Amino acid sequence: MASQAQQAMLDKLKTQTGFIAALDQSGGSTPKALRLYGIEESEYSSDEEMFNLVHEMRTRIITSTPFSGERVLGAILFENTLDREIEGMSSAHYGRKSVLFLS
Repeated sequence: MASQAQQAMLDKLKTQTGFIAALDQSGGSTPKALRLYGIEESEYSSDEEMFNLVHEMRTRIITSTPFSGERVLGAILFENTLDREIEGMSSAHYGRKSVLFLS
């Protein structure tokens, strides 16, 4: 039996028009994603720095106006993102306007 919150998320996905944002780059795909975003591998020297940069990228995307939950129905997030904060709030709580999927 689904909770009220789970049912609301399911209803949103079933009835609302929009798309799911794939923001789930992991260690293997992150260098390419950063490169496409304009950040070369020479600009970081460790996995920690790389993941910090990709979190900054995701934060800019998630906090942008179009990411209001109206057109972006959900987001697939890498587990590392859920361990971080966006504007002083846990990523999972900040993203509550969209349905979050953990990859």
